[in-house]
Amino acid sequence: MRIDLYNSATSELSSGQASQKVSAENAAKSGQPQAEDRTTLTSDAASVGSLVSTALSSPEVRQDKVDSLRQAVNSGQYDLNPGKIAASIIDDQA
Repeated sequence: MRIDLYNSATSELSSGQASQKVSAENAAKSGQPQAEDRTTLTSDAASVGSLVSTALSSPEVRQDKVDSLRQAVNSGQYDLNPGKIAASIIDDQA
């Protein structure tokens, strides 16, 4: 699983900057004074902040999974599926 916190924010920032540039150019062409800078905060920022704090507060190692895998490997019951591993690697790179 991949969490990408930056790409969506980057595209939103660049589109916002582009619209600000167009607005500034239009104001300059019309001879109107440019309005003050402004910022709009949305609930999305709060949601992302909440998700980030939840992710950071979760344990880095899921010990129950580690213990069950260790037991399966030690007992010889852990079976690898090369096709599934390869498919996961390809999906992760896509």
